[in-house]
Amino acid sequence: MNVDIKSLIMPVVFLLLSLCGWYYHGQYKQASADLKLAKSTITDMQTRQRDVAALDAKYTEELADAKASNDSLRNAVDDGRKRLRIAVARNNATTTPGVGDAGTAELADSVRQDYYDLRSMIALQDKQLRAAQEYIREQCLK
Repeated sequence: MNVDIKSLIMPVVFLLLSLCGWYYHGQYKQASADLKLAKSTITDMQTRQRDVAALDAKYTEELADAKASNDSLRNAVDDGRKRLRIAVARNNATTTPGVGDAGTAELADSVRQDYYDLRSMIALQDKQLRAAQEYIREQCLK
């Protein structure tokens, strides 16, 4: 029996090449799927970064506006263009006649400064809280 070596080797080589092609095709499909996932993740992260930057800009501007408003009020009171009024409850049974009408009650300068500082802190806390709540709604609960 005379066997041609080429006729035996050719099917084996063809089989090996087919197996290699099948293996690398599977690797290509997996790499392609991984790449799509990575691109999708990057796109989502970029979108979230833009949203967070917009949220930060919004509340930074609101905070600056609140500070400017508070500073404007402080300057107007200091200049005498406006008056800072405080509602005071009086117990008329314990006051002597005429004492309540002695003049208008005003805050001391140090107390007035504390009042404006408190207003600023309240505005800051309010803006920070609203920004955190919106961040949680828009980014964390997605």
